[in-house]
Amino acid sequence: MSQNPPISAYIRTKNEERMIGDVIRAAQQVVSEVVLVDSGSTDKTIEIAEGLGARVVRSAWLGGGKQKRIGEDACVHDWLLDLDADEIVTPELAAEIRDAFAKGAPNVGAFEMMMATAPPISGDWRDFYLVDRRKLYDRRVVRQPDHPNWDQFKVPDGVAVGKLDGRLLHYSFRDLAQLEEKFNRNSSGRARDTKLKPFWQCVLRMVLARPLYFLNHYVLRGMWRAGWYGFAMASIAAHGRWLKDAKMVEIHLRNRDAAKDV
Repeated sequence: MSQNPPISAYIRTKNEERMIGDVIRAAQQVVSEVVLVDSGSTDKTIEIAEGLGARVVRSAWLGGGKQKRIGEDACVHDWLLDLDADEIVTPELAAEIRDAFAKGAPNVGAFEMMMATAPPISGDWRDFYLVDRRKLYDRRVVRQPDHPNWDQFKVPDGVAVGKLDGRLLHYSFRDLAQLEEKFNRNSSGRARDTKLKPFWQCVLRMVLARPLYFLNHYVLRGMWRAGWYGFAMASIAAHGRWLKDAKMVEIHLRNRDAAKDV
């Protein structure tokens, strides 16, 4: 790591022994420091991380964006690589990052890259169902949102953003059951913390929008290319998005009942 660019990677963890070693080793292809923000691991996460030379900062879980803020503040370098504990930096991406820093700090505030899903079967999907993420950035220019759920920053107007073509592989779920649990959990937070839409809009979406959510994942984002597994994933993703609408309707109904009791 001594020859790597002055970049710190930070990773939020809790009981991530399944992949944390691979994630750290992959990051160490290109960063000079790896920092874990751990919120109470009881497995071998910390032991594995420290054995690989990572530094561990302990903090109670404060929420997605807030936890990333702790990581930002704990890092030595200003250029940061934001990683989850199931994201692998490919050799191609590492090489691109090294090239971008070969002549010193780049003249941009952040880099965007494509994150590719790596499902538990059928190999990784590097050419479809890609998500554009800005994971490499200068904390002097932009910070993660100080928010319990939202954890993706917006680049200020006028700040240049570079483009990296190498893939970041996202091993985001172990099986379909866990995938469904994640969508259910995320939909609760987003329904609660997003500005509540008018009741009629929430009802209209709950009744009509689910097929559109499915078509977005299956057709527009290319999950048809993954066969039956892509169909299953698109169905779960559409249901997860629909749950946000249904839970917003539930919030309206709870608020209506509470108003009657006053």
